[in-house]
Amino acid sequence: MTSQTLREARKYEEASEKMIQKEERPDFHLSVRTGWMNDPNGFSYYKGRYHMFYQYYPYDTKWGPMHWGHAVSTDLLHWDYLPAALAPDEAYDRDGCFSGSAIELPDGRQLLMYTGVVRTPQWNGGHCDIQTQCIAVGDGVDYEKCDCNPILDSRDLPEGFSREDFRDPKMWKDEDGRYWCVVGNRPADGSGQILLFSSEDAFRWKYEKILAENRNRIGKMWECPDFFELDGKWVLLTSPQDMLPQGFEFHNGNGTLCLIGEYDRKTLTFSEQKQQSIDYGIDFYAPQTVLAPDGRRIMMGWMQNWDTSMPHSPYQKWFGQMSLPRELSVKNGRLYQKPVRELDDMRKNEVAHSDVILENGTIHLEGVRGRRIDMELSIRPGDPDSIYRKFAVRFAQNEEYQTSLSFRPYESVLKIDRKFSGSRRALIHQRRCKINGREEELKLRIILDRFSAEVFVNDGEQVMTATFYTDPAADGISFFADGKVRMDVVKYDLV
Repeated sequence: MTSQTLREARKYEEASEKMIQKEERPDFHLSVRTGWMNDPNGFSYYKGRYHMFYQYYPYDTKWGPMHWGHAVSTDLLHWDYLPAALAPDEAYDRDGCFSGSAIELPDGRQLLMYTGVVRTPQWNGGHCDIQTQCIAVGDGVDYEKCDCNPILDSRDLPEGFSREDFRDPKMWKDEDGRYWCVVGNRPADGSGQILLFSSEDAFRWKYEKILAENRNRIGKMWECPDFFELDGKWVLLTSPQDMLPQGFEFHNGNGTLCLIGEYDRKTLTFSEQKQQSIDYGIDFYAPQTVLAPDGRRIMMGWMQNWDTSMPHSPYQKWFGQMSLPRELSVKNGRLYQKPVRELDDMRKNEVAHSDVILENGTIHLEGVRGRRIDMELSIRPGDPDSIYRKFAVRFAQNEEYQTSLSFRPYESVLKIDRKFSGSRRALIHQRRCKINGREEELKLRIILDRFSAEVFVNDGEQVMTATFYTDPAADGISFFADGKVRMDVVKYDLV
Protein backbone atom coordinates (compact mmCIF):
# COMPACT_ATOMS: atom_id res chain seq x y z
CA MET A 1 0.00 0.00 0.00
CA THR A 2 1.25 3.47 -0.90
CA SER A 3 1.20 5.77 2.13
CA GLN A 4 -0.55 9.12 2.19
CA THR A 5 2.85 10.82 2.57
CA LEU A 6 4.18 9.17 -0.60
CA ARG A 7 0.96 9.80 -2.54
CA GLU A 8 1.14 13.48 -1.68
CA ALA A 9 4.80 13.71 -2.75
CA ARG A 10 4.02 11.99 -6.06
CA LYS A 11 1.06 14.26 -6.73
CA TYR A 12 3.10 17.36 -5.90
CA GLU A 13 6.10 16.46 -8.05
CA GLU A 14 3.95 15.62 -11.05
CA ALA A 15 2.22 18.99 -10.91
CA SER A 16 5.31 21.00 -9.98
CA GLU A 17 7.63 19.72 -12.72
CA LYS A 18 5.30 21.21 -15.35
CA MET A 19 6.37 24.67 -14.15
CA ILE A 20 10.02 24.03 -15.15
CA GLN A 21 10.86 24.57 -18.80
CA LYS A 22 13.28 22.21 -20.53
CA GLU A 23 15.62 25.13 -21.26
CA GLU A 24 15.84 25.89 -17.52
CA ARG A 25 17.46 22.53 -16.86
CA PRO A 26 20.75 20.90 -17.83
CA ASP A 27 20.47 19.07 -21.14
CA PHE A 28 22.23 15.76 -20.42
CA HIS A 29 22.86 15.81 -16.68
CA LEU A 30 20.20 14.40 -14.38
CA SER A 31 18.64 17.21 -12.34
CA VAL A 32 16.02 17.01 -9.61
CA ARG A 33 12.45 16.65 -10.81
CA THR A 34 11.43 19.55 -8.57
CA GLY A 35 12.71 20.99 -5.30
CA TRP A 36 15.97 19.75 -3.79
CA MET A 37 18.42 16.96 -4.73
CA ASN A 38 21.56 15.70 -3.04
CA ASP A 39 23.29 12.29 -2.91
CA PRO A 40 22.81 9.66 -5.63
CA ASN A 41 21.14 6.51 -4.29
CA GLY A 42 20.47 3.02 -5.64
CA PHE A 43 22.47 3.48 -8.85
CA SER A 44 21.68 0.18 -10.56
CA TYR A 45 20.81 -1.64 -13.79
CA TYR A 46 17.43 -3.33 -13.63
CA LYS A 47 15.03 -4.62 -16.27
CA GLY A 48 17.03 -3.17 -19.15
CA ARG A 49 17.41 0.35 -17.77
CA TYR A 50 19.72 2.28 -15.50
CA HIS A 51 17.97 3.41 -12.33
CA MET A 52 19.10 6.41 -10.34
CA PHE A 53 17.41 7.28 -7.08
CA TYR A 54 18.44 10.40 -5.21
CA GLN A 55 18.06 12.24 -1.92
CA TYR A 56 15.06 14.42 -2.48
CA TYR A 57 12.89 17.06 -0.87
CA PRO A 58 10.22 17.93 -3.45
CA TYR A 59 8.56 20.80 -1.56
CA ASP A 60 11.40 23.36 -1.49
CA THR A 61 14.80 24.11 -3.03
CA LYS A 62 16.34 23.61 0.41
CA TRP A 63 17.26 20.41 2.23
CA GLY A 64 14.29 18.91 4.10
CA PRO A 65 12.93 15.54 5.27
CA MET A 66 14.52 13.16 2.81
CA HIS A 67 12.53 11.22 0.20
CA TRP A 68 13.92 9.11 -2.64
CA GLY A 69 13.45 10.61 -6.10
CA HIS A 70 13.65 8.22 -9.06
CA ALA A 71 14.71 8.41 -12.71
CA VAL A 72 15.58 5.87 -15.41
CA SER A 73 17.71 5.95 -18.55
CA THR A 74 18.93 3.66 -21.31
CA ASP A 75 22.05 5.72 -22.14
CA LEU A 76 22.90 7.43 -18.79
CA LEU A 77 22.50 10.86 -20.41
CA HIS A 78 18.78 11.25 -21.09
CA TRP A 79 16.58 10.54 -18.07
CA ASP A 80 12.87 9.96 -17.56
CA TYR A 81 11.36 10.67 -14.16
CA LEU A 82 9.42 7.99 -12.33
CA PRO A 83 7.28 8.61 -9.23
CA ALA A 84 9.13 9.16 -5.97
CA ALA A 85 10.13 5.75 -4.60
CA LEU A 86 10.31 6.37 -0.83
CA ALA A 87 8.91 8.88 1.64
CA PRO A 88 9.48 9.28 5.40
CA ASP A 89 6.24 7.59 6.48
CA GLU A 90 7.15 4.97 9.11
CA ALA A 91 8.08 5.21 12.77
CA TYR A 92 11.66 4.11 12.01
CA ASP A 93 12.25 6.65 9.18
CA ARG A 94 9.83 9.46 10.06
CA ASP A 95 12.56 12.13 9.79
CA GLY A 96 14.10 10.95 6.55
CA CYS A 97 14.88 8.13 4.14
CA PHE A 98 18.61 8.71 3.74
CA SER A 99 21.17 7.34 1.26
CA GLY A 100 21.43 3.72 0.20
CA SER A 101 21.68 1.30 -2.69
CA ALA A 102 19.75 -1.19 -4.84
CA ILE A 103 20.20 -4.75 -6.12
CA GLU A 104 18.12 -7.28 -8.02
CA LEU A 105 16.90 -10.31 -6.06
CA PRO A 106 16.87 -13.85 -7.51
CA ASP A 107 13.07 -13.67 -7.86
CA GLY A 108 13.35 -10.63 -10.15
CA ARG A 109 12.29 -8.00 -7.64
CA GLN A 110 14.45 -4.97 -6.84
CA LEU A 111 15.57 -4.43 -3.26
CA LEU A 112 16.38 -0.97 -1.88
CA MET A 113 18.44 -0.59 1.29
CA TYR A 114 18.46 2.84 2.91
CA THR A 115 19.13 4.66 6.17
CA GLY A 116 16.08 5.52 8.22
CA VAL A 117 16.39 8.54 10.53
CA VAL A 118 14.49 9.34 13.71
CA ARG A 119 15.21 12.66 15.41
CA THR A 120 15.19 12.08 19.16
CA PRO A 121 14.96 14.88 21.77
CA GLN A 122 17.71 15.03 24.38
CA TRP A 123 17.57 16.06 28.06
CA ASN A 124 19.55 19.26 27.33
CA GLY A 125 17.06 20.56 24.79
CA GLY A 126 19.05 19.35 21.79
CA HIS A 127 18.41 16.29 19.67
CA CYS A 128 20.21 13.37 18.07
CA ASP A 129 19.43 11.54 14.84
CA ILE A 130 19.19 7.80 15.42
CA GLN A 131 20.15 6.07 12.17
CA THR A 132 19.19 2.50 11.20
CA GLN A 133 19.28 0.46 7.99
CA CYS A 134 15.99 -0.44 6.33
CA ILE A 135 14.82 -2.21 3.17
CA ALA A 136 12.02 -1.95 0.64
CA VAL A 137 11.20 -4.32 -2.23
CA GLY A 138 9.49 -3.50 -5.51
CA ASP A 139 9.09 -3.81 -9.25
CA GLY A 140 11.12 -0.83 -10.46
CA VAL A 141 8.35 1.71 -9.85
CA ASP A 142 6.56 0.91 -6.59
CA TYR A 143 8.28 -0.31 -3.43
CA GLU A 144 6.96 -1.84 -0.22
CA LYS A 145 8.87 -1.32 3.02
CA CYS A 146 9.46 -4.58 4.87
CA ASP A 147 7.78 -5.49 8.15
CA CYS A 148 11.20 -6.57 9.49
CA ASN A 149 12.54 -2.98 9.43
CA PRO A 150 14.90 -1.79 10.67
CA ILE A 151 17.13 -4.68 9.65
CA LEU A 152 20.25 -3.18 11.25
CA ASP A 153 20.29 -0.96 14.33
CA SER A 154 22.43 -0.24 17.37
CA ARG A 155 21.99 -3.83 18.60
CA ASP A 156 23.98 -5.00 15.57
CA LEU A 157 26.93 -2.71 16.30
CA PRO A 158 29.90 -3.43 18.57
CA GLU A 159 30.28 -1.46 21.78
CA GLY A 160 31.38 2.14 21.22
CA PHE A 161 30.18 2.39 17.61
CA SER A 162 27.94 5.39 16.92
CA ARG A 163 24.20 4.86 16.41
CA GLU A 164 23.87 8.50 15.27
CA ASP A 165 26.49 8.29 12.50
CA PHE A 166 25.60 4.92 10.97
CA ARG A 167 24.47 5.38 7.38
CA ASP A 168 24.61 5.00 3.59
CA PRO A 169 24.60 1.21 2.96
CA LYS A 170 26.08 0.10 -0.38
CA MET A 171 25.29 -3.51 -1.34
CA TRP A 172 26.70 -5.96 -3.86
CA LYS A 173 26.37 -9.66 -4.62
CA ASP A 174 29.41 -11.91 -4.80
CA GLU A 175 30.03 -14.65 -7.38
CA ASP A 176 29.02 -17.29 -4.82
CA GLY A 177 25.62 -15.66 -4.32
CA ARG A 178 26.40 -14.07 -0.98
CA TYR A 179 25.44 -10.45 -0.32
CA TRP A 180 27.76 -7.83 1.14
CA CYS A 181 27.30 -4.29 2.32
CA VAL A 182 29.54 -1.42 3.46
CA VAL A 183 28.17 1.26 5.81
CA GLY A 184 29.70 4.50 7.11
CA ASN A 185 30.09 4.84 10.88
CA ARG A 186 32.02 6.53 13.69
CA PRO A 187 33.94 4.80 16.49
CA ALA A 188 34.33 6.22 19.99
CA ASP A 189 37.18 8.55 18.98
CA GLY A 190 34.86 10.50 16.66
CA SER A 191 36.82 9.58 13.54
CA GLY A 192 35.34 7.71 10.57
CA GLN A 193 35.26 4.04 9.69
CA ILE A 194 33.68 1.78 7.08
CA LEU A 195 31.88 -1.32 8.38
CA LEU A 196 31.36 -4.58 6.48
CA PHE A 197 28.18 -6.66 6.76
CA SER A 198 27.13 -9.90 5.05
CA SER A 199 23.89 -11.73 4.29
CA GLU A 200 22.73 -14.97 2.70
CA ASP A 201 19.44 -13.57 1.42
CA ALA A 202 19.80 -9.72 1.49
CA PHE A 203 17.14 -9.54 4.23
CA ARG A 204 19.00 -10.76 7.33
CA TRP A 205 22.36 -9.10 7.81
CA LYS A 206 25.22 -9.62 10.25
CA TYR A 207 28.22 -7.51 11.20
CA GLU A 208 31.57 -8.86 9.98
CA LYS A 209 34.31 -6.34 10.75
CA ILE A 210 35.78 -2.88 10.23
CA LEU A 211 36.81 -2.74 6.56
CA ALA A 212 38.68 0.59 6.75
CA GLU A 213 39.60 2.98 9.57
CA ASN A 214 40.17 6.69 9.30
CA ARG A 215 42.01 7.07 12.64
CA ASN A 216 41.63 10.86 12.19
CA ARG A 217 43.88 10.88 9.13
CA ILE A 218 41.48 12.37 6.57
CA GLY A 219 38.56 14.36 7.95
CA LYS A 220 36.08 12.97 10.43
CA MET A 221 32.98 10.95 9.54
CA TRP A 222 33.30 8.87 6.34
CA GLU A 223 30.00 8.95 4.42
CA CYS A 224 28.60 7.25 1.33
CA PRO A 225 31.04 4.33 0.90
CA ASP A 226 31.34 2.20 -2.23
CA PHE A 227 33.63 -0.84 -2.59
CA PHE A 228 34.44 -2.80 -5.74
CA GLU A 229 37.10 -4.63 -7.72
CA LEU A 230 38.63 -2.83 -10.70
CA ASP A 231 41.59 -3.69 -12.94
CA GLY A 232 43.06 -6.15 -10.47
CA LYS A 233 42.77 -3.81 -7.49
CA TRP A 234 40.04 -3.06 -4.94
CA VAL A 235 38.73 0.48 -4.70
CA LEU A 236 37.03 2.09 -1.71
CA LEU A 237 35.27 5.40 -2.36
CA THR A 238 33.98 7.53 0.49
CA SER A 239 33.14 11.16 1.26
CA PRO A 240 34.85 12.41 4.43
CA GLN A 241 33.50 15.39 6.34
CA ASP A 242 35.67 18.20 7.70
CA MET A 243 38.89 17.39 5.84
CA LEU A 244 42.08 19.39 6.19
CA PRO A 245 44.06 20.01 2.97
CA GLN A 246 47.15 17.87 2.38
CA GLY A 247 49.20 19.56 -0.32
CA PHE A 248 46.88 19.72 -3.32
CA GLU A 249 44.63 16.94 -2.01
CA PHE A 250 41.37 17.18 -0.04
CA HIS A 251 40.67 20.91 -0.39
CA ASN A 252 36.89 20.75 -0.21
CA GLY A 253 36.35 20.31 3.53
CA ASN A 254 33.48 17.97 2.74
CA GLY A 255 34.93 16.15 -0.24
CA THR A 256 35.79 12.82 -1.76
CA LEU A 257 38.41 10.15 -1.14
CA CYS A 258 39.56 7.17 -3.19
CA LEU A 259 41.57 4.39 -1.52
CA ILE A 260 43.15 1.76 -3.78
CA GLY A 261 44.56 -1.50 -2.46
CA GLU A 262 44.25 -5.27 -2.08
CA TYR A 263 41.38 -7.24 -0.58
CA ASP A 264 41.70 -10.70 0.94
CA ARG A 265 38.27 -12.32 0.54
CA LYS A 266 39.09 -15.06 3.06
CA THR A 267 40.06 -12.76 5.91
CA LEU A 268 37.90 -9.84 4.65
CA THR A 269 40.96 -7.60 4.93
CA PHE A 270 41.41 -4.46 2.82
CA SER A 271 45.01 -3.23 2.63
CA GLU A 272 45.36 0.38 1.47
CA GLN A 273 48.16 1.19 -0.99
CA LYS A 274 47.24 4.54 -2.56
CA GLN A 275 44.96 7.45 -1.73
CA GLN A 276 43.75 10.45 -3.72
CA SER A 277 40.89 12.89 -4.17
CA ILE A 278 38.26 11.73 -6.62
CA ASP A 279 37.49 15.20 -7.99
CA TYR A 280 39.75 18.28 -7.65
CA GLY A 281 37.13 20.88 -8.52
CA ILE A 282 34.47 22.61 -6.44
CA ASP A 283 31.27 20.62 -6.87
CA PHE A 284 31.41 16.86 -6.44
CA TYR A 285 30.28 14.68 -3.52
CA ALA A 286 28.89 11.28 -2.48
CA PRO A 287 29.66 9.34 -5.69
CA GLN A 288 28.11 5.94 -6.32
CA THR A 289 28.98 3.35 -8.96
CA VAL A 290 27.19 0.69 -10.98
CA LEU A 291 28.57 -2.31 -12.85
CA ALA A 292 27.17 -1.96 -16.37
CA PRO A 293 26.02 -5.04 -18.32
CA ASP A 294 29.13 -4.76 -20.53
CA GLY A 295 31.48 -4.83 -17.52
CA ARG A 296 32.25 -1.14 -17.21
CA ARG A 297 32.37 0.40 -13.74
CA ILE A 298 30.45 3.69 -14.04
CA MET A 299 30.32 6.43 -11.40
CA MET A 300 28.05 9.43 -10.83
CA GLY A 301 28.24 11.96 -8.01
CA TRP A 302 26.19 14.84 -6.66
CA MET A 303 27.46 17.81 -8.65
CA GLN A 304 27.44 20.17 -5.71
CA ASN A 305 29.31 20.94 -2.50
CA TRP A 306 27.71 21.30 0.94
CA ASP A 307 29.53 24.61 1.48
CA THR A 308 28.06 26.11 -1.70
CA SER A 309 24.67 24.40 -1.71
CA MET A 310 22.39 27.38 -1.91
CA PRO A 311 20.12 28.20 -4.87
CA HIS A 312 21.42 31.00 -7.06
CA SER A 313 18.00 32.66 -7.07
CA PRO A 314 15.02 32.68 -4.69
CA TYR A 315 12.84 32.13 -7.77
CA GLN A 316 14.62 28.94 -8.83
CA LYS A 317 12.27 25.96 -9.09
CA TRP A 318 14.91 23.26 -8.71
CA PHE A 319 18.30 22.78 -7.09
CA GLY A 320 20.66 19.88 -7.56
CA GLN A 321 22.10 17.86 -10.42
CA MET A 322 24.31 14.82 -10.92
CA SER A 323 27.71 14.70 -12.60
CA LEU A 324 28.34 13.11 -15.94
CA PRO A 325 28.51 9.35 -15.66
CA ARG A 326 32.19 8.44 -15.73
CA GLU A 327 33.91 5.22 -16.76
CA LEU A 328 36.50 4.23 -14.15
CA SER A 329 39.84 2.46 -14.44
CA VAL A 330 42.96 2.03 -12.32
CA LYS A 331 46.35 2.79 -13.90
CA ASN A 332 49.68 3.16 -12.14
CA GLY A 333 47.99 3.23 -8.76
CA ARG A 334 45.57 6.05 -9.71
CA LEU A 335 41.86 6.22 -10.36
CA TYR A 336 41.21 7.42 -13.92
CA GLN A 337 37.84 8.81 -15.05
CA LYS A 338 36.49 9.40 -18.54
CA PRO A 339 33.05 10.51 -19.72
CA VAL A 340 30.94 7.52 -20.68
CA ARG A 341 31.40 6.59 -24.32
CA GLU A 342 27.66 7.13 -24.92
CA LEU A 343 28.45 10.86 -24.90
CA ASP A 344 30.32 10.43 -28.20
CA ASP A 345 26.99 9.70 -29.93
CA MET A 346 25.83 13.22 -29.04
CA ARG A 347 28.79 14.89 -30.77
CA LYS A 348 27.77 16.95 -33.80
CA ASN A 349 29.17 19.84 -35.89
CA GLU A 350 32.90 19.25 -35.44
CA VAL A 351 35.11 22.35 -35.55
CA ALA A 352 38.88 21.75 -35.57
CA HIS A 353 41.85 24.14 -35.41
CA SER A 354 45.33 22.63 -35.53
CA ASP A 355 48.71 24.14 -34.63
CA VAL A 356 47.25 27.46 -33.54
CA ILE A 357 49.95 29.87 -32.32
CA LEU A 358 48.83 31.99 -29.38
CA GLU A 359 51.31 34.60 -28.12
CA ASN A 360 50.93 37.23 -25.38
CA GLY A 361 47.24 37.92 -25.72
CA THR A 362 43.71 36.68 -26.24
CA ILE A 363 42.12 35.12 -29.32
CA HIS A 364 38.75 33.73 -30.37
CA LEU A 365 38.55 30.89 -32.87
CA GLU A 366 35.93 30.66 -35.58
CA GLY A 367 33.11 28.26 -34.69
CA VAL A 368 34.32 27.74 -31.11
CA ARG A 369 31.53 28.80 -28.77
CA GLY A 370 28.56 27.26 -26.98
CA ARG A 371 27.17 26.11 -23.64
CA ARG A 372 26.50 22.44 -24.52
CA ILE A 373 29.80 21.35 -25.97
CA ASP A 374 32.58 18.76 -25.81
CA MET A 375 35.96 20.42 -26.44
CA GLU A 376 39.40 18.81 -26.54
CA LEU A 377 42.54 20.91 -26.18
CA SER A 378 46.20 20.03 -26.59
CA ILE A 379 48.50 22.73 -25.17
CA ARG A 380 52.25 22.79 -25.93
CA PRO A 381 55.06 25.34 -25.62
CA GLY A 382 55.22 27.47 -28.75
CA ASP A 383 58.96 27.98 -28.31
CA PRO A 384 61.05 24.93 -27.31
CA ASP A 385 63.63 27.19 -25.71
CA SER A 386 61.21 29.30 -23.65
CA ILE A 387 58.21 27.80 -21.93
CA TYR A 388 55.11 30.00 -21.62
CA ARG A 389 54.15 31.46 -18.24
CA LYS A 390 50.37 30.97 -18.34
CA PHE A 391 47.61 29.58 -20.54
CA ALA A 392 43.88 30.14 -19.99
CA VAL A 393 40.61 29.19 -21.65
CA ARG A 394 37.53 31.19 -20.74
CA PHE A 395 33.98 29.97 -21.37
CA ALA A 396 30.35 30.83 -20.59
CA GLN A 397 31.66 34.25 -21.52
CA ASN A 398 30.30 37.61 -22.64
CA GLU A 399 31.25 41.20 -21.81
CA GLU A 400 30.19 40.69 -18.19
CA TYR A 401 30.66 37.04 -17.29
CA GLN A 402 33.16 34.23 -17.63
CA THR A 403 34.44 31.06 -16.00
CA SER A 404 38.08 30.22 -16.60
CA LEU A 405 40.55 27.39 -16.55
CA SER A 406 44.22 28.41 -16.33
CA PHE A 407 47.53 26.54 -16.26
CA ARG A 408 50.96 27.72 -15.10
CA PRO A 409 53.54 25.20 -16.35
CA TYR A 410 56.35 26.37 -14.03
CA GLU A 411 54.17 25.44 -11.06
CA SER A 412 52.32 22.59 -12.86
CA VAL A 413 49.11 24.02 -11.37
CA LEU A 414 45.72 23.99 -13.08
CA LYS A 415 43.04 26.30 -11.65
CA ILE A 416 39.32 26.59 -12.24
CA ASP A 417 37.79 29.98 -11.36
CA ARG A 418 34.12 31.02 -11.47
CA LYS A 419 34.23 34.28 -9.50
CA PHE A 420 33.02 36.23 -12.56
CA SER A 421 30.28 33.73 -13.44
CA GLY A 422 27.48 35.87 -12.00
CA SER A 423 27.61 34.75 -8.38
CA ARG A 424 26.46 37.37 -5.87
CA ARG A 425 27.65 35.42 -2.83
CA ALA A 426 31.09 34.91 -1.31
CA LEU A 427 31.06 31.22 -2.11
CA ILE A 428 34.02 29.01 -3.00
CA HIS A 429 35.03 30.18 -6.47
CA GLN A 430 38.45 28.61 -7.10
CA ARG A 431 40.13 25.23 -6.88
CA ARG A 432 43.60 24.15 -7.97
CA CYS A 433 45.20 20.82 -8.71
CA LYS A 434 48.79 19.76 -9.29
CA ILE A 435 49.40 18.29 -12.73
CA ASN A 436 51.84 15.40 -12.77
CA GLY A 437 54.84 16.70 -14.72
CA ARG A 438 53.33 17.50 -18.11
CA GLU A 439 55.23 20.60 -19.22
CA GLU A 440 55.61 19.28 -22.77
CA GLU A 441 51.84 18.80 -23.36
CA LEU A 442 48.66 19.39 -21.41
CA LYS A 443 45.51 17.63 -22.62
CA LEU A 444 42.13 18.94 -21.50
CA ARG A 445 38.64 17.71 -22.34
CA ILE A 446 36.03 20.25 -21.27
CA ILE A 447 32.35 19.25 -21.15
CA LEU A 448 29.86 22.11 -20.76
CA ASP A 449 26.14 21.63 -20.11
CA ARG A 450 24.29 24.90 -19.47
CA PHE A 451 25.14 25.19 -15.76
CA SER A 452 28.30 23.14 -15.31
CA ALA A 453 31.82 22.40 -16.49
CA GLU A 454 33.64 19.08 -16.08
CA VAL A 455 37.31 19.10 -17.02
CA PHE A 456 39.09 15.80 -17.69
CA VAL A 457 42.87 16.28 -17.48
CA ASN A 458 45.40 14.16 -19.37
CA ASP A 459 43.00 11.40 -20.42
CA GLY A 460 41.21 11.31 -17.08
CA GLU A 461 44.14 11.27 -14.68
CA GLN A 462 42.38 14.07 -12.77
CA VAL A 463 38.97 15.73 -13.00
CA MET A 464 37.77 19.19 -11.95
CA THR A 465 34.04 19.89 -11.68
CA ALA A 466 32.22 23.17 -11.10
CA THR A 467 28.66 24.41 -11.41
CA PHE A 468 27.75 27.97 -12.36
CA TYR A 469 24.52 29.78 -13.12
CA THR A 470 25.61 32.28 -15.74
CA ASP A 471 22.97 33.53 -18.15
CA PRO A 472 22.82 30.82 -20.87
CA ALA A 473 23.15 33.53 -23.54
CA ALA A 474 26.81 33.95 -22.47
CA ASP A 475 28.29 31.34 -24.79
CA GLY A 476 31.63 32.84 -25.81
CA ILE A 477 34.97 31.01 -25.57
CA SER A 478 38.39 32.64 -25.70
CA PHE A 479 42.02 31.59 -25.26
CA PHE A 480 44.81 33.51 -23.54
CA ALA A 481 48.58 33.09 -23.32
CA ASP A 482 51.31 34.84 -21.41
CA GLY A 483 54.22 33.70 -23.56
CA LYS A 484 53.96 31.54 -26.67
CA VAL A 485 51.62 28.57 -26.86
CA ARG A 486 50.91 26.09 -29.65
CA MET A 487 47.53 24.40 -29.38
CA ASP A 488 45.07 22.09 -31.10
CA VAL A 489 41.34 22.58 -30.53
CA VAL A 490 38.52 20.20 -31.48
CA LYS A 491 35.03 21.26 -30.47
CA TYR A 492 31.68 19.48 -30.85
CA ASP A 493 28.17 20.59 -30.10
CA LEU A 494 26.37 18.08 -27.88
CA VAL A 495 22.94 17.48 -29.38
